[in-house]
Amino acid sequence: MIDRKNPEAGNNLTMVRAINQALEMEMKSDDSVILFGQDIGKNGGVFRVTEHLQEQFGKERVIDTPLAESAIAGMAYGLAFQGFRSVIEIQFLGFIFEAMDSVNQMARTSYRTGGTVKMPVVIRAPFGGGVGTPEFHPDSFEGLLAQFPGLKVVIPSSAIDAKGMMISAIRDDNPVVFLEHMLLYRSFREKVPEESYTIPLDQANIVHEGTDLTLVTYGAMVRKAVKIAEIAQEHGVSVEVIDLRVVAPIDYETIMTSVQKTQRLMVLQEAQRQAGVGHQVVSEMAQRAFYHLMAPIRFVSAPDTSFPFKQIESQWLPTDQEIIDAMFEVVQA
Repeated sequence: MIDRKNPEAGNNLTMVRAINQALEMEMKSDDSVILFGQDIGKNGGVFRVTEHLQEQFGKERVIDTPLAESAIAGMAYGLAFQGFRSVIEIQFLGFIFEAMDSVNQMARTSYRTGGTVKMPVVIRAPFGGGVGTPEFHPDSFEGLLAQFPGLKVVIPSSAIDAKGMMISAIRDDNPVVFLEHMLLYRSFREKVPEESYTIPLDQANIVHEGTDLTLVTYGAMVRKAVKIAEIAQEHGVSVEVIDLRVVAPIDYETIMTSVQKTQRLMVLQEAQRQAGVGHQVVSEMAQRAFYHLMAPIRFVSAPDTSFPFKQIESQWLPTDQEIIDAMFEVVQA
């Protein structure tokens, strides 16, 4: 187990560097791991996540492709049948639709072949608001991807999780969508263990313990939620913050255990109400935890409109005040 607060060894890494380190380690340990996508080789990717890897492993294992998401995903699908473990980059999640036919084929291959064919493909994509990118670039489509049976969908909120979950994703014999929030790439540093380690791709994480309210979230909202939970603590409200980490499959057992303790639940997501996975959590917990809840479940999200231009982005995304108001509304109900 990784001690998130006091790892025995490590160094201060951004999330970008943690992912880069995970890719490097897996490429060193397994010759079947290959990377390809737009600009990922010489330029190291638009966010430099794959920086220096082509220099180290050569152009045959870190491959610059044309601007053609359908070809990138299709090549990964075909190479999986040949025993390769591909890590592909869709330059921004908003452009995933060109690749969705192949992603859909990846998701159903295990069932179609009775489990005899492995499909070890990691689909990386940056996404998320707060950095002022125009439409298509910040779009959150994790809710859509989470509806494909056979896909795991991972959204780390920390450098520690990003490294461990990327290693787990590469080693997984089934397709994994690995979403990287752009706001988190370089906005903080963490002590990350230097050695290789894995984090399960089916477990949520309690990042702030509490007794009065369970707050479930993921992605960039995790760090915002922890900050607000600390403010609430000063006003006598104890909030337990759960980072889903993986939005498909969702770890309902961890949420249920927390709700049995707090008897109140709030769900927070950055995505539009209809676009994320928050509505799935609300629906499932309304059934599972009905007799434990002392107040209606509160759901905070962005509105169901297209992602706005940067001039009004900060008002469109869930604000601190909106989250605080909703939190106290649930606790006082």
